[in-house]
Amino acid sequence: MSDIFDDRKKALEEDYFRRKEQESIEKMRQKMAAEQQAQAAEAKRLECPRGDGKMTTLTFEGVEIDRCDVCGGVWLDKGELEQLREKESGGWFSRWR
Repeated sequence: MSDIFDDRKKALEEDYFRRKEQESIEKMRQKMAAEQQAQAAEAKRLECPRGDGKMTTLTFEGVEIDRCDVCGGVWLDKGELEQLREKESGGWFSRWR
């Protein structure tokens, strides 16, 4: 009689550890996927045309601009200067122009 209960107890214990292993494997897969996405994003970053830095995308006045993390240079894509100029209302840019 106790063998039946022992077998049931062992089966429940094995099932518990199998579920825990599956949860651990799923967590590891998620962590690896997040690391791969981070690496892909890092590889996708542009190189600075002036030096050996990497470009970071920032939002300024609603316009996405690129800034080098080494030299601090700001680079604009086609049309971004016009977008910034349109949003300017009597600030430094209009005085510079």
